[in-house]
Amino acid sequence: MANIKDIAMKCGLSVSTVSKALNSYSDVSSSTRERVLKTAEEFGYFPNSLARALKTNRTYNLGVLFADESNSGLTQDYFAAVLNGFKEEAESSSYDITFINHNMNVGGSHPMTYLEHCQYRNVDGICIACVDFLQREVLELINGSLPVVTIDHVFNNRTSINSNNVVGMHELVSYLYQMGHRKIAYVHGKKSAVTEQRVTSFCRTLMELGVEVPPEYLILSAYHDTQTTKECVSRLLALPNRPTCIVMPDDYAAMGGMEAIEAAGLKIPDDISIAGYDGIALSQVIKPQLTTLQQDTDRMGREAARRLIELIEHPLTTIAENVTVSGHLIEGKSVAKLC
Repeated sequence: MANIKDIAMKCGLSVSTVSKALNSYSDVSSSTRERVLKTAEEFGYFPNSLARALKTNRTYNLGVLFADESNSGLTQDYFAAVLNGFKEEAESSSYDITFINHNMNVGGSHPMTYLEHCQYRNVDGICIACVDFLQREVLELINGSLPVVTIDHVFNNRTSINSNNVVGMHELVSYLYQMGHRKIAYVHGKKSAVTEQRVTSFCRTLMELGVEVPPEYLILSAYHDTQTTKECVSRLLALPNRPTCIVMPDDYAAMGGMEAIEAAGLKIPDDISIAGYDGIALSQVIKPQLTTLQQDTDRMGREAARRLIELIEHPLTTIAENVTVSGHLIEGKSVAKLC
């Protein structure tokens, strides 16, 4: 079996340079690293993970904490896309991923907390997304010594990756206004930092455009919940002064809203218009194609992985930052142009 000396000889490099390239040291150029990795692959060489951990004092293992209320897991298109970007960026720096939960039970003892699971798996850092960020176990992680990056939630002195919900909602509502809509309702998700940003931007944009938002046009629903969204949309359709356009919590939940509209004997967008939020693949294959604000999930995932690795590898020189990622409007065909 080939060893590191064989790779060094083949590449015309020193053993120390090859070792640094294999261990993702920052003082090795990307071209050199790619050449070393390609040669290692040709030789069938794989560095021993335990030996690498002993040498670098790192396990090259990133934890991912994701626990949404609907228990949709990786079937939730939005987070699955974010995680894919995270995974690809992590793997490009030779890191693996471990999912963290608090239900794991080892040796018949009590179920592990999130922090205990991180310690058990010996992760170098953790990415936290789509959880109750005020939960005690989550705060224990946030306030601990482990490098942490959060997605769509901001903590002081912690790096966060955030979709630009304020600008995104402004762009979406402005488009609906340009299409002639003045009676616009919003079925929004449960309280969270994301929800607060979107609801505030929704109301503020309409206020700036001189459009009143009746209280009954703002209805609490839930993300990724078609049944609850269906019930909420049915309530809006029953109003004496029903809206001409309804913004849904997210694209998946919009399926429930479409069911309610169909059950009421109405057509989209002839009788009523709808818009979503997220830009998942499903939204662009349904009929009519959904008007939505597409979030840049790939970049969000990649930024989360890159920033977390920076915190792990350069803890003394990496500053905690709030990174904002913008999306873009997909006009679709679910919003009618009013005269």
